[in-house]
Amino acid sequence: MIDMELLVQVWTPETFDEYALLPENRHRLLELIGGELVEVVASPKSSNVGADILTYINSFVLEHDLGHITGADGGYRVGQERYIPDVGFISYSRQPELESIEGYNLLPPDLAVEVVSPNDRDEDIEIKVANYLAAGTIVWLVREARQRISIFKPGQPVTVLGIHDVLEDSNLLPGFTLPLSKVFRRKPQG
Repeated sequence: MIDMELLVQVWTPETFDEYALLPENRHRLLELIGGELVEVVASPKSSNVGADILTYINSFVLEHDLGHITGADGGYRVGQERYIPDVGFISYSRQPELESIEGYNLLPPDLAVEVVSPNDRDEDIEIKVANYLAAGTIVWLVREARQRISIFKPGQPVTVLGIHDVLEDSNLLPGFTLPLSKVFRRKPQG
């Protein structure tokens, strides 16, 4: 649980990093969004969708030896902010080896998949997308409840895909395709 005093404090990257690396906080998933400390808490459904997307991307990246994949506990420095995307991808060409540092990766990811949870604030999502784009990161913003994925690429208009579409990116992950019906599948009732 975050102390109320911590919520009103203005956080710098340095004070955030010090706080996040305290022994009592190392197990917590903390982000620095717009100068505010935010603890990441996903819903089970959002986490499940993120895990599915992670599985498909990771299988493809491993098969084609393209780079590094992180899950919902792998953090990145994005400008002056600190984010933990549900799925992160950084190519070998940008970072041949992941450093074994504590805290957040020094480089922003090439791709950030953010699965919107019911407790996520729209303002935080907007800030994160804008900062990812400013850092050159492609963002797949997943809204599970709407069965939509919005694709944000620096300098390009937003593309919105639905359950009957296929997600692909020939530049970032050449040959990767993911029918969204596999991500937004409905489980049988009863």
